[in-house]
This record gives sequence, structure tokens and C-alpha cells, in this order.
Amino acid sequence: MQRAVWRAVISLILVLISRTPASAERDLPTIYVAGDSTAANGAEGARGWGRHLSKFFDAEQVRVENRARGGRSSRTFVTEGLWGQIRADLQPGDVVLIQFGHNDGGRVNDPKRARGSLPGLDDETQEIDNQQTGLHEVVHTFGWYLRRMIAETRAAGATPVLLSLTVRNVWRDGRVERGSGRYGGWTRQVAEAENAAFIDLTALGADHYDRIGEDEVAELFPRDHTHTGDDGATLNARLVVEGFKGLREERWRPWLSIEGRRVPRAAPKYVRFPRVGRGQTPEETARFLNTPQRTDDSLPTLWLIGDSTVRTGRGRGEGGQFGWGDPLEAYFAPAKINLVNRAMGGTGARTFRSGGFWQPVLDQLRPGDVVLMQFGHNDNGDRGALRGVGEETEERTDEDGATETVESFGSYLRRFVDEIRGKQATPILCSLIPRKAWDGDSIRRSDNGHAAWARQVAEGRGVAFIDLYERIAQRYDAKGPEEVDKMFADRGTHTSYAGAVLNARCVAEGLRDLPENPLDDFMLDAPLGDASSARQ
Repeated sequence: MQRAVWRAVISLILVLISRTPASAERDLPTIYVAGDSTAANGAEGARGWGRHLSKFFDAEQVRVENRARGGRSSRTFVTEGLWGQIRADLQPGDVVLIQFGHNDGGRVNDPKRARGSLPGLDDETQEIDNQQTGLHEVVHTFGWYLRRMIAETRAAGATPVLLSLTVRNVWRDGRVERGSGRYGGWTRQVAEAENAAFIDLTALGADHYDRIGEDEVAELFPRDHTHTGDDGATLNARLVVEGFKGLREERWRPWLSIEGRRVPRAAPKYVRFPRVGRGQTPEETARFLNTPQRTDDSLPTLWLIGDSTVRTGRGRGEGGQFGWGDPLEAYFAPAKINLVNRAMGGTGARTFRSGGFWQPVLDQLRPGDVVLMQFGHNDNGDRGALRGVGEETEERTDEDGATETVESFGSYLRRFVDEIRGKQATPILCSLIPRKAWDGDSIRRSDNGHAAWARQVAEGRGVAFIDLYERIAQRYDAKGPEEVDKMFADRGTHTSYAGAVLNARCVAEGLRDLPENPLDDFMLDAPLGDASSARQ
């Protein structure tokens, strides 16, 4: 009974999401920036990334307020009342980007600049008579100040996002320094302990600097080794947005401007996803589901439907697992097409429909849209369709006593195809991705299974078909069991991010190899983030 109720709740939320206009009038949420001079607006030759952040966001969807202030530490940002000003303005739905550490290693007490926090994360304190301000003060650890900001942000119904430090122009043995002191690591530890979102801006920046080299990086720092000019600040802002997108919070996707959409999404290694529970309210459940939506109503949409090998969990890398729909997004020009991944874990061709996940997609289909579908992994046993592609049916009664007429796997695929065409959209069928199951040195194949049945339906209906099973199996065969093991996050069904990237590449290659690729005008020459991806 609980399962049926939960399915009904999910179905209702999906329908409500699909019917909510993107332009509904509402008070705009705000992204606040709390930080030091590396984030502040700054002066000529010493600009922070917050100065250029707003260009990556749509001003009609979200406000960006840069409250960072030069010379501040986590401690002095609080004691000078700068944090209190943000806290007083916070509203539910806002986001606070929090980055400190560059100035937290300073002196705790000093006549000219008493700004250091105590090192570490515990609850240690030190009472001082502040020589700079003349006030008595209880100084806390770096971690304590971050925890306070997190708690007070959440108390206002807003979301805290912690960031590690920007990278200084300091090189050793041909590689750039990765963080000043231990503050980046401490920030990550606080995020983990408090279940907060985290962007490893240090790693994003250092990896980028290492790629472009010391001479080019030097041009980004006109004044000193810490502060960037406008070009460096813009680059850091792009990296912040890359990490922000990498958190994979679908509710924030509509906030991005065209420029923001063109920024690649950070790989999972650069972020920490907070755990999100199902919640008690429809809003909390919607956040848990993290359901993707069409972003730009003026553009055609590529819809993905399928199971957890297309979109694992809620799209946040639960258990280290990722479906190929996540990295596939990088192959499409975001200014030309929406990509909406509505695949749902645990579903098959039958249950994606009966569970209420198909109808909200069908209701939103428009002429010119494309639906890319892959089923089969969950189309066995009691929850599955009947085997094969025939017209036979079977009456089944579920645990709640409801009766359902169950059709064959092929019959459900044909219904998808016909309904998509009925909306003047284009269906593309994929065979299911292979499991990690070996026959000797080769991945196991079958001539009488879901992959073969998907091909039969495609041929019978004259539908474009990508034999994803065989394409990926050939890659696995070439790599061998030891290398393929690294591409799975479980015993043999769900891929890691590396496996999802390989599978997405096979999908993109399969699309390009179609005699008539309906997505050709929207695909990039190389994945977004690659320097050769020119067609944006």
C-alpha cells in the first residue's frame, strides 16, 4: 500500500511540475556571495569572482548579490556584522556561496589587523581584548564560523554552498599550488560533517591552471600572486558556475543565462552532493526527486526516458552511480536545445508507464522534440513486461489488489513510438546497455533478449535505432575485465561516472552514425568543456 501511495505522490508532483509555467510571477530568489577579496568586486588589478558572477545567471530568474568584502576572514566577516546583514535578508529558496580561508591564518590579536580565526574545526575558544577594535572578544575556530553560517542559512530556509579557496599564482616543479594552508580541506570536512553542498574551487582552478601553463596564468595576476585582474576573476566565476552546475540541483537550472548554460558541468570529483531525504511536504519531495524540467520554452527538447542506467537515483550520484544521460548533456549546444532526462530508476517499459512517469512527458511533447528511450533491465519477473514483441497479454493482480493487463516488451515500445509520433515528435530506440557479465574474454550477448527485441520493434516501426548494447560491449571487450571493473559502481549493472562517460560517448557516436540524425543540428563537435566544441 505504501508503495502505491508513494507512486501516486510522485506522479502528482511530476504532473504539477509539467504544468507550472516557467514565467510564473514570483519574488526572485537571490544568490549571495560571502567571502574575501578573491570574491569581492575589488579594484583595478584585484578583482574577485563575485564581480562577474551575475553574467552567468538570468536576471529575470534570480538576483546575484556580491556581499564579499576584501581583507575579511570567516571571523571578521561575522564580527563586523557583514554576515548579519546577509542573514537578515535571507528568504526561503535563496542560496549563499561561502568561501573563506585566505585571511584566516592571520594573527588572532594585533593592533593593525586582528582577523585570524583559531585553526581547526573544534569548539576551542580564546578570549581576547582586541587590540584593533578595543573590544573584548571570544575568538572561535575556522570551522565554528562556517558552521554558524551554515546553520543560520538553513534556519532561514536557504541553502548554503561551501567553496574551497581560489588558487594563487604560486608554482613548484611546473605545477601550481593547490590551496593556501589547510583551509580548503577544513572547508570540505565541515561540508561533510554538516551535510552541506561543497564545490572544490581549488581543484577546479588548479587543474585548469596546470592545463594552460604558468606563463598564461601569470597574465591573470597583474598585481600579486593572490588577486586576479578582470580576466582571472571572470575565469574563476566560470569555474564557480561549473561547480554550481556540478551540484546537479535541477531547481537551479532555470536560473542560468545563455552564458551560464554554455559553461560545462563539473565532474562529480569536484563537488560534494548533500544527502536529500524524501521530506514531508510536496516541496521537500520535489527537491528529493530532483526532477529535470525544460529550461527554455523557445527551444526544442531532447527527452530521455528509461531506467537507472540512464539516470541513477535522483541524478546526484547516489552510491557513486551515474547513468549515461548525465554526461550526454555535454554533447549538445545548450543555446539550441533542452535536454531533459526523465529516466526513473527501477522502471521498465511497462512500469515507466504504469508508474505515472510517462504521461507528464507525453503531455509536454511538442512538434520537433525528440525522445531517446532505453528499457530492458527491469522488464523481467513480476514487475516486467511479457517477454518478446508479440501481441499476447496477461492479467496480473498487484499487492494492493489492482488488476492490470500486462503486454509484451515490444508492445510497450510500440505504444511509446506511436504516441510520440502522434505529437509530431521523433522517437529513437536504444538497446539496453550491457551488464558486466563475461563469457570468457567477451561480454555476454543474446539473440533473444531485450536488445534484440528493441531492434525488432525499431525495424517494424521504421524507427531510428542505436544498438547501444553492442557498441558498449565492443568497448568492454577491447578493455578487458580489469579495466571494465573500474567503470562500475556496483557488482555489474550501474556504472561509475567514468563508465557513464564512456556510455554517453557511445550514444553520441550512435546518433552521428544514424542515416538521418534528427539531432545533428544541435550536437557539438566535441563535448562541452573540450576546446574543440565550437558549435555552441
